[in-house]
Amino acid sequence: MTDAFRFPAEWEPQSAVLIAWPHADTDWADRLADVEETYVALVAAITRFQPAVICVADDDLQTYAEARLRSARVDMGKVRFVPAEYDDTWLRDSGPITLRDGQRFKLLDFRFTGWGGKYEASRDDRLVGELSGMQLFHNYFVQSIDFALEGGAIETDGAGTLLTTWQCLHERHPDADREALTGKLAGWLKQDRVLWLDHGYLEGDDTDAHIDTLARFAPDDAIVYQACDDASDAHHAELQAMAADIAALRTADGRPYRAFPLPWAQPVIDNGRRLAASYANYLIINGAVLMPAYGDAADDAAAAVLAQAYPDREIVQVPCRALIWQNGSLHCITMQLPAGLLG
Repeated sequence: MTDAFRFPAEWEPQSAVLIAWPHADTDWADRLADVEETYVALVAAITRFQPAVICVADDDLQTYAEARLRSARVDMGKVRFVPAEYDDTWLRDSGPITLRDGQRFKLLDFRFTGWGGKYEASRDDRLVGELSGMQLFHNYFVQSIDFALEGGAIETDGAGTLLTTWQCLHERHPDADREALTGKLAGWLKQDRVLWLDHGYLEGDDTDAHIDTLARFAPDDAIVYQACDDASDAHHAELQAMAADIAALRTADGRPYRAFPLPWAQPVIDNGRRLAASYANYLIINGAVLMPAYGDAADDAAAAVLAQAYPDREIVQVPCRALIWQNGSLHCITMQLPAGLLG
């Protein structure tokens, strides 16, 4: 049987979004109530358009999460709970990266090392294997790959082009050069091209410049990216350089990408530490784009940019200020599952 698998774009049809419910044994413990509000709002938003699959650590947590969601009038017919062990709730990085060949699916299980060993992640690293042992997925197999790679580090247009950052992949694999990394990523992810950004970072980001905090593909050869128009901000020069990187990129047929710069939120300082409030960390689902909102004046301006980049989708703001306390945002806590994958 020939291998015709490909890596679908996030805007292609989905069966569900996978998340993990926060609890007192995760790093959310100190601000659990605030974070739960974000999760309730997120599930409410997802289930307006499609199902949500929620990992829970035990039966008590499922009972509690279900009560919270019912009280928010969430459509529980679109919610499915699955028992799983996890260190934390960053499913973008510990969940399955799914390729498809028609109605066959390949779940890529890369190593998750807690962003280069910054945090304990042994249970998260086993999550894909644990999920694959349930009656959850349909017509699939798992390919385990002994290579550290997080879902937040890669973007695809679904047509053979991958976008990533040199800083992140070089941090994970300092002994590999760009040519070697390009070959590995293109081979595993079935890509014709790998485009690299050499600039871009956010203070308060643990991921070593994940692409999903900085720049995202949009349909019809577009890139949406986090800009900074405040010349007094420490990020200004680096994000201007990233914008220049993006302007220099070319589509597969040699044209510049259509560029959609996102506005810059005012600095969020928590106990003297600046947090990474990126609007690029949005989630695309069936019929909608769920975007992180931070209670900033730029929230509505960011929604307007996303409405231009995704004119056929509703833009839904989800309050995410609580998430950036732990150095991530909306896209980081989710993983989409392609249409047909759920059993």
